[in-house]
Amino acid sequence: MKELLRTTDPTVIAYASALLQGEGIACFQMDVHMSVLEGSVGVLPRRVMVRDQDLLRAERILTDNEIDLGR
Repeated sequence: MKELLRTTDPTVIAYASALLQGEGIACFQMDVHMSVLEGSVGVLPRRVMVRDQDLLRAERILTDNEIDLGR
């Protein structure tokens, strides 16, 4: 798996995940439960991962929809 997106904004993650799933690209969210360590402040970014073979297509989908990949 490769990192596609890194952000602290949960709405961006939800939107990106919906776009990817709509295009048939499976994605996985990492660092979702880090709020236990940070105290629910939301300062630690979450990551969206995709399969290696889907990375370029997924990047294109998100950039076409004006989503900053945060890398």
